[in-house]
Amino acid sequence: METVYIAGGCLWGVQAFIKTLPGVISTEAGRANGSSATLQGEYDGYAECVKTVFDPSVSSVRELMAHLFEIIDPYSVNRQGEDIGEKYRTGLYSGNPEHLKAAEAFITERDDHARIAVEVLPLKNYVRSAAEHQDRLDRCPGDYCHIPEVLLNRYK
Repeated sequence: METVYIAGGCLWGVQAFIKTLPGVISTEAGRANGSSATLQGEYDGYAECVKTVFDPSVSSVRELMAHLFEIIDPYSVNRQGEDIGEKYRTGLYSGNPEHLKAAEAFITERDDHARIAVEVLPLKNYVRSAAEHQDRLDRCPGDYCHIPEVLLNRYK
């Protein structure tokens, strides 16, 4: 199994979507690449993300990137849907250089690569979100989500 951290705006919808994808073994809502080792103040530069454990014999970083691009506006900086702020930036983070190469290749091979605002960076740190954020849309299906319901249910 391999692990990447995927940021696509509000983590509630991103987690609900990612956990339905082929090859995804588990997900966990959290925050990545902040300016401190723990959450302090208003997120300290963290991006809301989903820790994604996947089976590389079933899926790949390139496929996960393609799915991420289904649910985000890849040109938007620090905003997805009605959610605005640095914590809603988009990206893929990993401690595995091969994951980063695959994600960067996915972006650079696109005709619109110069306009894309999706980060691809080494994972600096990660903090698990509180229990109320884990699988939030399963427990509270009426909560706001920037991802259209048709996409949330595409792979169920």
